[in-house]
Amino acid sequence: MTDFTELSDDDLLNRSAGGDDAAFTALYRRRQAGIYRYALHMSGSAATAEEVTQDVFLALIRNFKAYDPGRGSLCGFLYGIARNHVLKSWERNGISGELDEELPSATCVWTEYTRQEMIEGVRQAVTKLPAAYREPVVLCDLQEMSYAEASEVLGVPVGTVRSRLSRGRALLAGKLKVGCLYETR
Repeated sequence: MTDFTELSDDDLLNRSAGGDDAAFTALYRRRQAGIYRYALHMSGSAATAEEVTQDVFLALIRNFKAYDPGRGSLCGFLYGIARNHVLKSWERNGISGELDEELPSATCVWTEYTRQEMIEGVRQAVTKLPAAYREPVVLCDLQEMSYAEASEVLGVPVGTVRSRLSRGRALLAGKLKVGCLYETR
């Protein structure tokens, strides 16, 4: 069995072009994760990243000769294919090509990830509130009902809704502060 770790990308490509499936597998394993991460950061979508990664290596299989070592590294060539496929996915999905306006970025992906984590943390904290305080928080803050509407649903006076909502928010804030990983001092 050949030790492919000692071979360069170009050597693996040449062997792959000659029909060595194991060399192609080694090349795929070496470069797949980086291509996937690039596509994920650019698109903000795991499904798109998977599709782009697959398309990059299918394009390579279909035309090994498209790579010209005189123009740059194989790794750069693969990222160029990935970039083209990401741009095509943006076109299909109606995303603008303006680089500084609408394109998802790593920051955008990270922001969405942390936002989802925060939402899940709030949901869990709300479910731990006593029912008397949970109901006004859910109705007024999450369902965006007015005090009067919540009062009608709960069968209590508006003043009671307000006081329970205030207490529920305070309890919720306390639960979220305790669960916070980073506190400012």
